[in-house]
Parts: sequence; C-alpha cells; structure tokens
Amino acid sequence: MKRSIRLVFLSSLLLTMAFLAVYQWSDHVQAEGEGKQVYIIPVENTVERGMVSFLQRTTSEAIEKGADHIIFEIDTPGGRVDAAGTIGELLAGLDIPNTAFIASRAYSAGSYIALSTDQIYMKPQATMGASGVINSDGTAADKKAQSAWISAMVSAAEANGRDPLYARAMADSNVDLPKYGAAEGEFLTLGPSEAVEVGYAEGIVKDRVELLNEIGFSNAKVVETSPTLAENFARFLTHPVVIPILLSIASLGLVVELYSPGFGIPGIMGVLSLVLFFYGHIVAGLAGYEAIILLVLGIGLIVAELFLPGGIAGIAGIAAVVASLMLSSADMGHMALSIGIALLITIIVSIILIKTIGFERGFFRHVILNDSTSAEKGYVSTVNRLELIGMEGETITPLRPSGTALIDEERMDVVSEGSFIGADQPIKIVKIEGARIVVRAIN
Repeated sequence: MKRSIRLVFLSSLLLTMAFLAVYQWSDHVQAEGEGKQVYIIPVENTVERGMVSFLQRTTSEAIEKGADHIIFEIDTPGGRVDAAGTIGELLAGLDIPNTAFIASRAYSAGSYIALSTDQIYMKPQATMGASGVINSDGTAADKKAQSAWISAMVSAAEANGRDPLYARAMADSNVDLPKYGAAEGEFLTLGPSEAVEVGYAEGIVKDRVELLNEIGFSNAKVVETSPTLAENFARFLTHPVVIPILLSIASLGLVVELYSPGFGIPGIMGVLSLVLFFYGHIVAGLAGYEAIILLVLGIGLIVAELFLPGGIAGIAGIAAVVASLMLSSADMGHMALSIGIALLITIIVSIILIKTIGFERGFFRHVILNDSTSAEKGYVSTVNRLELIGMEGETITPLRPSGTALIDEERMDVVSEGSFIGADQPIKIVKIEGARIVVRAIN
C-alpha cells in the first residue's frame, strides 16, 4: 500500500515538473524577441544612386535607434553596377545582423545586394539571379566590366559562407548548370527551393510575420521605413532615362527662347529642367557646391560672350557648364552620352528655326543687324546721271582711254569705249555706268 502511494506521489511530481517545463518553454517562445527592435527597409524598383542615399539614411537611423536586426525587403529588376557596389560595401560594414527578404525578384544588382546580407529568405514565388552586366544601350558590357562584376558577385557569396559557383553562374553565362535551368550561354536564376538546396536561402516564408518567427523576432517592435518624397523625386530625376530628357529639354528650351520675344515658356522650361537636374543629383549625393559654382560661372561667361569680342568667354562658359554636369554624374560615359543627345537635338532644332524664322525675332534681333542699304529702300552709292546720254562736248585731255572732257560747260571725268581720242576732239556721251561716263569720238 505504501509502495503504491509512493509511486503515485513520484508520478505526480514528475508530471508537475514536466508541465512546468513545457509552460516555461512555451512562455519563452511567445516572448521571443520581446523588447527587441527590427527595422524593415525596402529595396524596390531600379537600383541607382538615389537608392544608395536612401539606404545610407535608413541604416544610419537603425544604428542610432539601437535596432537589433534589419530586414531588407527586395523587389528589384536590377540597375546600376556602381550603385550596387556602394550598397554592398554599406551592408558589409553593418554591425547589426541583417536579412534579405526577397518578396518577388532580386535580379542583377538586386541579387548582389541579397548576397551581401547575412541570410536570405524568399517568398514561394520569388526568384533571384540573372545578373549579367548590360550597357545602357542593351548590349553586353566589355570583358573588363564583366570580369569585375563576376568577381564582385563571387566575393559577396564567399563573404557570407555561400558556394561561389552559383554566384558566378548568375553573372557568367559560360558556367554550365543545366540542373538548375542554366545551360551554357544562359545566366542562372534560382527559385526558392533551388536557393535553399544550394544554400543560398535559409528558408521559404509566405509573409513578413512568418519571417519574423523564423529569425526569432516574432514579438519584436517592427519599424517600417520608406523613402521620403524628396528621395523618391530624386530617384526619378537621377534615373538613366530621365537624365538625357532633362538635358534635352533644358538646351531646347533655352535655344527656342532666343527666337522668342521676351522671356516666356521655353526659357522657363529650360531653366526649370536644369534646376530639377541639379536638385535630384544634390539630394542623391552626386552633386556638390563645386558643380553649382561651375554652372553659374559657365552661364555668366556665356552671357558675357554676347558683349565681348573674341569667343574665348563663350568657349570657357560652355566648358564650365559641361564640367559641372560631369561632376554631378556617377557615370561619366552615360553623362557624355546624355550631353551628346541634348546637343544633337539642339543643333537640329536650331537649324529648323533658322530656316523657318531666321534671326529676325527674339534675342537675336537686338544683336544682329538685319537692315541693308538697298536701292529698293532708297539707298544709292552714286547718282546715275542718265540725262547726260546723247550730249556732246570736247576733250580737254587725251583719252587713253580715260581723261577729262568739257560737256555743257561742265568739266567731267570720262572714258572712251577703248580707242585713243586726242585733246580738243568732239565727243558724244553714249553710256552711263554708275559714276562711269563713256564717250565716243564724233567724226
């Protein structure tokens, strides 16, 4: 009997201890991440210099606020290689643990950004890869640029303990991985299951809540960030497609304004386009005060050229404006192309305006003399004395063939038709050619 009581007591004690252990464990799970702070930073749309500025601001804010983890929600088709490189350096220098959450796509520069994070999670429909380097005109980049980009992709993978083979295959079409749909000549693109299989993703989650559970921050305070209106506007203005459009409108507006009376809509559009160009590049951190100073100096020299001879001020002004644009660019080649497009459009429009309007309107009417001293307007250099034709007189000096004659008691300089006429010979005026009086001898 006593033995049975002991067994019941021991069994009850063991069950109670097991219950308390389970309760404490479940309470720990529910409180996982409590008191922690997670920053969520979106990496969306085209990767360009404006995104660099946004990520610098938000990661600095996360550091200042003492964030325990940063989640980069990625959905981008890629973008500029130089911008991606700067972002990669930014992520590599983060002391805060971070995660890439690929919500839809992480192509090209986007895959490099994902590989630069500590860990990667993907939604069931997400993909990553297809990271070949393409020029702005759609052609493949030169071998030097491709080699540098492949090395960057491989380094990003190795830095976070991932097999570099697949990063290389994403950027190098010569790597043959038919198992994952990347035969030779094609860039590798991984789906969620494939990414988990090759160790490029830690897991597949359907949403942000499930992701927070997976990384142990289910009860953490979530801070969502987003670009400010100024940052969004700057990202639009610094887009590689928008830059040549802005420069073309600026040059076109200023040229058309020269043919318009007063200062009107074309001039306002030109000035506004220049202001928007430099505003976007200043907010994106590309342009500094030196570029603005060069621009103002260049415009001043171009205006001074209208009042100074020689052309030196105008050439120096144009050089200063071009230098200010170059200093504001992250890619000298693309900026040179944009300036070339704007210049070509300006030349074509200028030719059309000259042929249709000429220089009779706008600013040019103040600096170009369009009046002429034509006979139709009453301007004559000499008086044609046609009334002298047929009158007779005699030579005072010999005509060889020119000389002096006396006609109607008026001494005149005359010229013969070509033959010699002696002095004191009778003559007759046969032709008047301006100031030239032609005579013939009378036999």
